[in-house]
Amino acid sequence: MDLCCGTGRALIQAAGELRLAGLTERTVLVGVDLVDAFDPVPAPPSHLELICASVANWAPTRTFDLITCLHGLHYVGDKLAVLARAAGWLTPTGRLVADLDLASIRLPDGLPAGRRLTARLRAAGFSYDPRRCRISCTGRREVRLPYRYLGADDRAGANYTGQPAVHSHYAEDH
Repeated sequence: MDLCCGTGRALIQAAGELRLAGLTERTVLVGVDLVDAFDPVPAPPSHLELICASVANWAPTRTFDLITCLHGLHYVGDKLAVLARAAGWLTPTGRLVADLDLASIRLPDGLPAGRRLTARLRAAGFSYDPRRCRISCTGRREVRLPYRYLGADDRAGANYTGQPAVHSHYAEDH
């Protein structure tokens, strides 16, 4: 599954490769994006689903071996809730990989949540690579982070990739 999949181009290409390899009976590719701007699918394969929905509210009907969200969380308000929910959609050995700029997660005073957030994510079973701004976890898990979502600032400007980003504001639960 690819969250915030954009046009779905990568999934459409992967579906074609899987069809050529004869692997369509063993795979299901799912893409979810808020904007219904999916590329046309040449011959709609039964193993590809492109869904127009908010990743913050949508819930799948199956679990996944792989969930990606590459450069998609930059545009999401409640980033921590999406990560927590996605971790629950994994198979027992499934893998979640997402790009996440921790500088975009802010406390009520406007400052980044910083090392305390990183420590809490690690305690919840996530790994974070600060150089790549990449978060991951392996295996289905129920995640409860001690943060309450306050809202988002869509005027945050460009992030480390140069793309426009949204800052997400949270209060720490003590």
